Amino acid sequence: MTQRRNTSQRAIITQLLAGTDEFVSAQHLHAALRTSGSTVGLATVYRALQEMATGGDLDVVRNETGEVLYRQCEQPSHHHHLVCRTCGLTQEVAAPGVEKWARAVAEQYGYVDLDHQVELFGVCAGCAAKRA
Repeated sequence: MTQRRNTSQRAIITQLLAGTDEFVSAQHLHAALRTSGSTVGLATVYRALQEMATGGDLDVVRNETGEVLYRQCEQPSHHHHLVCRTCGLTQEVAAPGVEKWARAVAEQYGYVDLDHQVELFGVCAGCAAKRA
């Protein structure tokens, strides 16, 4: 197993992500870094986020337009997300029914080493109440 370096760039990105419960884009993080006076480049932000996501330190979702968003994991185990399209509120959810279904489908077609992601996008109760 390769040990990941704990760089100053990774530390500052981790600190920024710890300050929010929402999923954010690499561009958003880079802009926040620039605002705080950091000279970390966008490519470095992308690279650090990818390494952190691969290592299981970050949750990754794609929004409805396909943009990749990142957030620090609250649950260290496999989970799924409910994401509000209006305010970005995100809730981590266990979905044992999804897990059972995914295993059954993989088995039916002879697939092994299964991985999957389920992200549900909707409008949270708070935003729905504001609409009404």
